[in-house]
Amino acid sequence: MYDVLIKNGKVVTSDDVLEANVAVKDGKVAAVTSWGEEPEAKEVIDAAGKFVFPGAIDSHAHLNDPGYNWREDYEHGTAAAGVGGLTTIVDMPLQNEPAMTDGKIMDAKEAHVSPNAYVDYCFWGGLTDYNFDALKEMDEKGCVAFKSFIGPVSPDYVSLSYGQAREALQIIKSFDGRAGFHCEDYSIIKWEEARAKKEGRNTWRDFLDTRPVVAELIATKAILDLARDTGCKVHICHVSHPDVAEAIAEAQAEGLDVTAETCSHYLCLTEEDVIKRGAICKCAPPLRTADAVEEMWDYVNAGILSCVGSDHSPCADYEKDETKDGVLGAWGGISGIQNVMQVVYSEGVDKRGYDPTLLARVLSEGPAKTFGIYGKKGAIKVGFDADIVILDPEKEWEITPESLYYVNKISAFVGLKGKGLPVCTMVRGQVVAKDGQLVGTKGYGELVKKLK
Repeated sequence: MYDVLIKNGKVVTSDDVLEANVAVKDGKVAAVTSWGEEPEAKEVIDAAGKFVFPGAIDSHAHLNDPGYNWREDYEHGTAAAGVGGLTTIVDMPLQNEPAMTDGKIMDAKEAHVSPNAYVDYCFWGGLTDYNFDALKEMDEKGCVAFKSFIGPVSPDYVSLSYGQAREALQIIKSFDGRAGFHCEDYSIIKWEEARAKKEGRNTWRDFLDTRPVVAELIATKAILDLARDTGCKVHICHVSHPDVAEAIAEAQAEGLDVTAETCSHYLCLTEEDVIKRGAICKCAPPLRTADAVEEMWDYVNAGILSCVGSDHSPCADYEKDETKDGVLGAWGGISGIQNVMQVVYSEGVDKRGYDPTLLARVLSEGPAKTFGIYGKKGAIKVGFDADIVILDPEKEWEITPESLYYVNKISAFVGLKGKGLPVCTMVRGQVVAKDGQLVGTKGYGELVKKLK
């Protein structure tokens, strides 16, 4: 007898939508059967009229724990993830105190966060100018990738020069790891910021102009050149513009092992939102034009951008106060971990007519393969973890502060309306969220390590 049977749903794979049932045993997918074939189970969930997706994986999240808990922590961040249909998050090493840059810090972080996690989690390892000798150790402990900045970064972390990045890639190549980069050219941004300050310009248009597309494109092409030179696998984080995506497409066509992600906000919000709404919509790279948004969907659907993450970068309300620090000093980051799946479904499938398989590709299979956890995560296949999300395609929604599980209930997505909402989230066979409410057990989430 199985533990759980999810019946009568439309099971979504990376290339098809099946009329199928899913049986779960001991936290794993044990069988996928056709409608009408209903094996015995202790618990039966009827998913009639709904899609059954593999659990979503957030490729890029900042949960700020330990150290910056007034912005976010594992209890609230993973709760929000579960309610939103995310069953695994890949947590960034910065905005932690200390930044996660060696094995000892990694062990301490795991001990700190594991009692509070509702869903599973992976760790990005830090990549700074002082921890090259710790990279292999963190890889052996299970870090799925290593994160660096080419552009400016917050004071608790360190940007790399191109020369330092080249050396780091040589090291990471030696143990077949993957390096991820925030690609915005440091010199362009710092020069444009200095110009704006010198000339007394402090509007949101001025902020956007300090981070032009060309800065993102130059840095991305440089990293692609370094990947070509070293043979190291790279991941380009939060691509914001189709010109950058096209450069990545060309590198992939050449045969480079380069993966890339975009974020839900680059698929529905625009620079006009920044100009009209201000700091709540500030992020880096910044939001782009409406035309760019439409073109970005083509690169997502084509698989050039194989991951869509949140870049959940929360803060306290006062940190978004532009009256104190100006447009350049206000906190840059958008909170979105709870809303990735509903936004991608609503904007992509409901509004633009893409096939539901797009979600299985960019929210599940793509991230799982990128970060070396496919086989355990990333699909509804026998032997994989039973990470499953039931989504009601007819469920209309509006994002409100009250619906958010964050420490700080602020987000650029507040006020957004759409259709198609996760109504049940299961992690390793256990329901952690149902009908927009958290029902899971704190501490159930586990660290997921890169598969060897």
